[in-house]
Amino acid sequence: MNAIQQEAHGASLWHAVSRDRRDRSALHDWINVDLAIVGGGFSGLSTALHAAGKGLSVAVLEAEIIAWGATGRNAGFVVPNFAKMDPDNILAHLGPEHGERLVDFAAGSADLVFDLIRRHGIDCDAVQNGWIQPAHSPAAFEKVKSRTEQWARRGRPAVTLDRQEVEALTGARGYIGGWMDRSGGVLNPVAYARGLADAAQTAGARLFEHTRVTAVDRVADGWTLKTPSGSVRAGKVLIATNAYGGPLNPLLRRTYLPLKVFQVATEPLPREVRTRLLPGGQGVGDTRRNLFTFRFDADNRLITGGMHILSVGADTRVPRTIWRRLGHHLGLPDLPPLAYGWSGMAAVEPDFLPHLLDLGPGLIAGRACNGRGIAMTTAMGKVLADWAVGTEARDLPLPFAPPAPIPFHALLRHAPNMLLGWSMLRDRLDETGRPPQATA
Repeated sequence: MNAIQQEAHGASLWHAVSRDRRDRSALHDWINVDLAIVGGGFSGLSTALHAAGKGLSVAVLEAEIIAWGATGRNAGFVVPNFAKMDPDNILAHLGPEHGERLVDFAAGSADLVFDLIRRHGIDCDAVQNGWIQPAHSPAAFEKVKSRTEQWARRGRPAVTLDRQEVEALTGARGYIGGWMDRSGGVLNPVAYARGLADAAQTAGARLFEHTRVTAVDRVADGWTLKTPSGSVRAGKVLIATNAYGGPLNPLLRRTYLPLKVFQVATEPLPREVRTRLLPGGQGVGDTRRNLFTFRFDADNRLITGGMHILSVGADTRVPRTIWRRLGHHLGLPDLPPLAYGWSGMAAVEPDFLPHLLDLGPGLIAGRACNGRGIAMTTAMGKVLADWAVGTEARDLPLPFAPPAPIPFHALLRHAPNMLLGWSMLRDRLDETGRPPQATA
């Protein structure tokens, strides 16, 4: 199946290759639980697993199937840091107390993911050999060195890489240097999500697919969630839909910027080329504003992603464009053809930090992606389980506040795409020579 056909079917590489999908029925009843979770992605499933482990009765209501949204449409990077801010910036932004708690929350997020995988025997092609961020310019390398020092100061396995080390670890030439957090890694996100779902169900949570929540209404001592064929009475509710919430809460849709991200996977690379690129199996995301990423899956398919400027024709145009970019940046004139192409919607916060949104007594929406979804949302689920058993939301390590709609949202929601061309130009001006090339 070619890239355009795969996208038309609404699936990703991960949906196509993941095994052991368990069909779960829709809700056809009225049930009463301690915690109801709307959304069967990483954050909802992690919360369900940890809350059920604390003895709560839990129901997860997923409108499609487990891992249908952004959870199943990302590249599978496990990254234990923030997309735009470093620890010192966060302390300045949130204050020492709240800032340190959020930094500590992120620092152990990748370790939590891989610990859950080991503990529950989740078969998801997980490799915890590190996440690498090469620097595309001298100025970016200075920022990278500061970033490394800030995380290393907190006991994290963060190391600065010189030009030669970046080339040896990645196979990519032309970068100034970079850094690596050795606790990061890669995995198959759909298989991981399915493993979390099975573990949550084993712990006692009830999971329902094809169960779209149409309303969440306040009752005397909790909430009622209505679906087309049933309802749930819950003491507490988590909205864990990220950018896939639809019309459930129109206010939430104005608190983030939606960003459509495309991913592609090639046919498997020849072994002689594969051994020269990422021999340790790490994931790579560089410092460009127009982010360049790459990794391999378990079958040696090369995976990368990108965005679009113009939406017209993007579903067929952009996968081919980012495939060509992949071959150019890695110096692979004989890059294998596209095998899969897909896209997903990310929710980007104005400050690029995870947030908990106060929607009423015992009703929270959680967002922790911003390009760091797997690690951050898994960790968010663990702390939300504490909230479910009685911890005050304001005492959790994530920022907690009522929803704050973005001014001029109707216009600004297009900003990430509209500014992409300018970002690409600035990246080129930053670079001192030709774009990075690779051994091949």
